[in-house]
Amino acid sequence: MTNRDLFDTVLIANRGEIACRVIRTLRELGIRSVAVYSEADADARHVSEADDAICIGPAAASESYLKIDAIIDACRRSGAQAVHPGYGFLSENLDFALALEAAGITFIGPGIEALNVMGDKIRSKNHVIAAGVPVVPGIAEPGLTDAQLIAAAEDIGYPLLIKPSAGGGGKGMHAVQNAADLPATLVTARRVAAAAFGDDTLFLERLVSTPRHIEVQVLADNYGNVIHLGERECSLQRRHQKVIEEAPSALLGALDDGGATRARIGQAACNAARSVNYAGAGTVEFLVSDAEPDQFYFMEMNTRLQVEHPVTEMVTGVDLVEWQVRIAAGEALTLSQDDVVVRGHAVEARVYAEVPERDFMPSTGTVVYLDESVQFEAGVRVDSSLLQGSEISAHYDPMIAKVIAWGEDRAAALNTLDAALSDYVVLGVSTNVEYLRLLINDSDVRAGRLDTTMIERKMPQFSFRQSGDAELVAAALFVADDGVGQPAGASPWQASDGWRLSSPAPRRISLGLTQGEYSVVSLVDADQQSTAQIDAGPAVKAELSFGEQVLELDYAGATYQYTAVETWGGDGHEVFLTDGGWSTRFAVLDREQTIARMLASIQREEQGSDPEVRSPMPGTVVAVNVSNGDMVEAGTVLLAVEAMKMEHQLAAAMAGQVHITVKKGDLVKADQVLATIHTDVEGA
Repeated sequence: MTNRDLFDTVLIANRGEIACRVIRTLRELGIRSVAVYSEADADARHVSEADDAICIGPAAASESYLKIDAIIDACRRSGAQAVHPGYGFLSENLDFALALEAAGITFIGPGIEALNVMGDKIRSKNHVIAAGVPVVPGIAEPGLTDAQLIAAAEDIGYPLLIKPSAGGGGKGMHAVQNAADLPATLVTARRVAAAAFGDDTLFLERLVSTPRHIEVQVLADNYGNVIHLGERECSLQRRHQKVIEEAPSALLGALDDGGATRARIGQAACNAARSVNYAGAGTVEFLVSDAEPDQFYFMEMNTRLQVEHPVTEMVTGVDLVEWQVRIAAGEALTLSQDDVVVRGHAVEARVYAEVPERDFMPSTGTVVYLDESVQFEAGVRVDSSLLQGSEISAHYDPMIAKVIAWGEDRAAALNTLDAALSDYVVLGVSTNVEYLRLLINDSDVRAGRLDTTMIERKMPQFSFRQSGDAELVAAALFVADDGVGQPAGASPWQASDGWRLSSPAPRRISLGLTQGEYSVVSLVDADQQSTAQIDAGPAVKAELSFGEQVLELDYAGATYQYTAVETWGGDGHEVFLTDGGWSTRFAVLDREQTIARMLASIQREEQGSDPEVRSPMPGTVVAVNVSNGDMVEAGTVLLAVEAMKMEHQLAAAMAGQVHITVKKGDLVKADQVLATIHTDVEGA
């Protein structure tokens, strides 16, 4: 089959970096691409890169990317003969595949049987047992009530894992250490599963100690040919979502068994695929105990492309999206198992819009500066959804890009990835890039000693860089510079630069920090140098030189270099600095804002903690656990807010009487006050 025999037009029923990645391969195959987008994504990168684009509804995924009728209509309007679903959204949705089939549109994915069996974790687990694939002990039956699950848990034993039958990505999964915690955790798990997948069916599995997450990439055509392309190690996870993935697995590579375990796990994956007449690219996920690495257990089969597919592509040279398209168009596999050769090592880091040091809290904002030029370096690939000016909203998953590196061996791949992350710059939204560098340079990670609980154990040991005096001085000098510190068109009479006929007056610049704090930097200019004084500290000589987006600061006997951006907009006047993957932001405060922060600081000092409970980001209130007037203790969970597909529980910082300002279902803004604790009442 030649490229002329493939589809003329393919619609991508997804968004973000995976839509951009699919468009890239379609372009190489000479196939016209059609993007779909929500109203919130009108200016998104995948929209501009596609040959055509169609709006399918409002920002909410349920009204756009998950709306089957809207996507079918977009296919008809664009003349698309096939749909690539990407991952997430409708990629494993049986009803979507059936609707496409009824409309005469090809689904670039597996057949109905595979989606039906493997799309339900309970059904798939019971099915693969018959194919001789080992599974984790537990109870997996449809329709079990909370009471039945609680009763069954006694036979399974603790600790155990609650898992939703539908969906994936770790959402709704909860580890439970003892019987006392199970009832409340089941309630939360059902709520999250229902919101994420429209199905609150749960099942239980024994929690495997020090588990490794190893998955096998399979390819199968419609003529009975099934091969695997080796395994990936995906053990570095947080909240059951992967952060770092690599191929091949360091664990299996270290076994002294002549590759026997690697061959067995590959064969087990192929057997699972054959059992449902699988066609296309898919992944079979296994749990492996670190204590018994030659034993593995089936977890699930993902009937779609995986987020981490680039590491397999880099070590095998196989374009998985191309093969998805070719197989869906009726082409037979021309690769045999013997043709698959794994060369070198590849590691992928997922870049999330989040704040790791605040329990990986998702972040929103506008990308004010972007530098992804690392993708043009040898051995580096960037799959990204970003453009300068991109709006990162709370409507969708916080993953915004992936940085992937290849090396002759694992150490070389990790070194290349570290260098790439150091030079990767996104300003305007908080990211986990600094954390990724800390993680891949950890001694256990470097030695290949991995497991799925490692991030939780390691997190307290990581030291995140904080803004210091040098950053405050650099930001203040950047603002004070006449060529940079005034927006275009500003009147010189409005410049508060301290100029006067005699010696210059000190210029005081107030910079807002996190948690409502602030510092005042006083600058006195003399012969292109400044004397900088922070708050009531000592005066120190400082000099700032400018390059293209780069600042070099000589301060207190040391030299610092930053990429810097200054912005004026909806969030006010701000300065962003970044260095080696770490970044910080300062709000440039006017007199009124400075006074407000000063008064708030006095109030916090008087009360010992903040009486206001604020939303950490835009989202939806999904649970309110208390009523107005209730007396609560410090640490009491008051309510839960869902944003970026994650649920955030908000607790009282002090004891007192609670006043709730929202109800379940309310949409809330970032930093909005949701509750207030009053301590000046009787009994508080």
